[in-house]
Order: sequence, then C-alpha cells, then structure tokens
Amino acid sequence: MTAAAGGADDLHRARVGVLAVLGAAHIGPTLAVTAIAGVLAASAGLGLGTGAVVTLAVLAGQLTIGWGNDLLDAARDREVGRRDKPLADGRVSAALVRRCLGAAGAACVVLSLAAGWRSGLVHLLCLVGGGHAYNLGLKATAWSWAPYAVAFGSLPAVVTLAGSASAAPPAWTVAVAAMLGVGAHFLNALPDFADDAATGVKGLPHRLGATTTRVGATTLLVAASVVAVLGPPGTPAAGSWAALGLVGALAVVAMVGRGKAPFRAAVAIALVDVVLLTVSR
Repeated sequence: MTAAAGGADDLHRARVGVLAVLGAAHIGPTLAVTAIAGVLAASAGLGLGTGAVVTLAVLAGQLTIGWGNDLLDAARDREVGRRDKPLADGRVSAALVRRCLGAAGAACVVLSLAAGWRSGLVHLLCLVGGGHAYNLGLKATAWSWAPYAVAFGSLPAVVTLAGSASAAPPAWTVAVAAMLGVGAHFLNALPDFADDAATGVKGLPHRLGATTTRVGATTLLVAASVVAVLGPPGTPAAGSWAALGLVGALAVVAMVGRGKAPFRAAVAIALVDVVLLTVSR
C-alpha cells in the first residue's frame, strides 16, 4: 500500500469515526433545537456575540442529552438490533462518548453562564436538566411528556433572559414552545413503539396507543399554531392566517390519512409551528 493510499484510508476512518460520534449525539434533533435557539436569538435582537454564546450553549447542552441517551440505552438498543445506533453496533466506544459528553458538559456550563446567570440557570436546570431527567427514567413513565414541556417551554426564556437587557418571554411563546415540545415527543415515540415495547419502555405515548398518540400530537400542534398566530399583540399578518390555513389542511391529513401520510402531515405542522414561533415575536 502506498503512503497516499494509507493516508486516504486513515482519513476515511477518521471521517467514519466522527460521523459515528455525532450520530450517537442524535445530531439531527440536536441541530434542529440549536437552529431554533439561533433564530429566536436573532429575532429577539440579541447582539451577535450574545446570540452566538446562547446558540453554542444550546448546542453543547443538546449534545450532552444525545450522548447521555445513547450511553444509557446502549444495552437496550443492542437487544433490539438497532443498526442506526453507533454505540449499539460497535462503531464507537462508550469510553469515547463519555469523554465527549464530559467535554460538552463543561462547555455547556461555561457558555450558559457566559450568556447571563438568569439565562444560564434556566438553560441548565430546565432545558438541559429536562432532557437528562427524561433519559434517566421519566421516559418510561406516564410523565414522559413533562421533560419535553419544561425543556421546550424554557427555550424562549433562555433567549430573552440572555445579555444585559434580560426580560421574561411573552407567555404565548412559552405556551407554543411547550406544546411543540410535547407534540414532538408524541411524534418521536411513534416509530419506536415496537422496540420500546420489547424492552419495557412505557411512556405516556405507549400507554395511550398509536392512534391516540397521533391524534394527541396533531391536536397539540394545531393548538400551538393557533396560539402562535393569535398570541402576539396586534392583528395577525396575512401570512400568519395563510399558515394557519395550511395547518388546518395538514391536520385533516394527519387525522384521516392512510399509511405514512398522517405522520408526515403532523411533522409538517410542527415545522410550521417552528416558523410561526420564530417570526411572530
């Protein structure tokens, strides 16, 4: 093997290793929550520096939640043969993930408090604490929804309390974020019903059943849309009414559609809610 070929192999292995570590952090949801925090920071008028600190703090916190989840669930994921879990199929070691979690945790504390002690405490106790409370046991109880409500509901406050001009967020933003969080929990649980049942995880969605969970998620997400349109002061813009009309159409599909259409429609409503939350402030 030539030196060039060996170098290419090393680069490929390093790339695969990085992707595996990021996969163990649930990088999709992690980046989604981070992006919401970033957009909220921009729409709240935070300075570039403060907005960047808040966004990076949320990123670090979400990384700890993702890595913590996969570390705790590694044995269960192996039991059900989860090939999408890097820890379960051996693509990454538990020791490496623990080191990454520790580094992200330290960064999360420093960045959170650098954004302002009020914002930092809300972030660490509610957003990050809620995520780890779910991982550590609430996910298997009838209270599985509560960490999502607390964590997502606190996100507007993490933003508005940051910096020197800290202020409590409007109540409607907290309500929208909390409903969005619980709706997301319901939707996230639906694809994993079989695996969760096989390993004894019985959160609220599992106790309600797939149909009730889907209907409940849709109802929560539609309610969040209504509050996002009607909650801000003043007359809603034409675009907000159009978004609400789209949500109504998607809700019909989510309630009566067949196959994967209801799930996809509910996810689309959640995306509309995110847009409404970030532009209607």
